[in-house]
Formats: sequence, C-alpha cells, structure tokens
Amino acid sequence: MKISNWVLAAFLALGLAACSKNTIPDPDTTSDGSMVGGNDASTGGYGSDGMGAGESFGDEMATDDEMAMVIYFDFDESELRPEYTDLLARHATHLANNPRVNARLEGHADERGSREYNIGLGERRSQTVRRMLLIQGASANQISTVSFGEERPAAFGSDEESYTLNRRVEIKYTQ
Repeated sequence: MKISNWVLAAFLALGLAACSKNTIPDPDTTSDGSMVGGNDASTGGYGSDGMGAGESFGDEMATDDEMAMVIYFDFDESELRPEYTDLLARHATHLANNPRVNARLEGHADERGSREYNIGLGERRSQTVRRMLLIQGASANQISTVSFGEERPAAFGSDEESYTLNRRVEIKYTQ
C-alpha cells in the first residue's frame, strides 16, 4: 500500500516538472498583429475566398438561396410550415440521386421551456423533417436525427428575434 502511494507521488511530481519546463514563448508581434521578422502568416482567420464555409457538393447542388439548410418552426410547434415543402423535396431528390450522401437532422428549440421539454421538441422537429424527406424519396439509412434542444442556440438573446432563429432543424450533409 505504501509503495503505491510513493509511485503515485513520483508520477505526479514528474508530470508537474515536465509541464513547467517546456513552455514556448509567445512570438513577437507588431501593433497590427503581424509577426516581427517579415513573416507573411495571417492571424485573421479565413479570407473572403469562401474557404472554411462548409462542405462543397459540386454543381449538382443548388445555390444557397435555392437549397437552404435550415428549417424554421413556430413557437412550441413541430409541424412543418408549408413554405418548406419544396425545399425539402429538393433535399430529398439530392439524397435519392446520391445514395452515398447522408444527412444529419439537428433539432433545436429556443430557451423557453425546461431542458427535457426542449430536447423532446427538437427531436419531434427533426423527426418531422425526416418523415418529409422519406416521403419525398430519400432512403431511411441516409438520414439520422439528433436533438440539441436549447443547448446550441443560433442567436443569443431573450427576444423574439433570437427565439425565432433558435426554433429550427439544421440539415448537415456527410459522406
């Protein structure tokens, strides 16, 4: 018993000693954030070339306006609004024409209601979208659903505009 305590203490001391010795100093930067020494690396993130904007599906996918990836719902509702039937038909056609493509439907809710209720509401919303995609020709093995409830808001705030943006199902394609 005592030997195991000594071994544990030795490993702890070695771990702490290793962490404290190998620190890397911050690089020198100028007031505008660029590196001293002529390094052309940028720290500003992605440029305006569209890199990092998501997955590309080539020419068979419509433009963002024609192929929206978010379906919005009314307060405390999981019934699909009529304006989304054509959009979901296009998504279902895309899935039916590309059997190797899969879609994950992520259900969300606004912050009103209990955590458990919002998880259930997000699940009902994602199942509604799933049923519509299946009716329109997508295969059941291509579609998975998950509910995040209120845990991943699109907009932070406690006003009607934020609530409206948070009541949604997001369609995420995977291959």
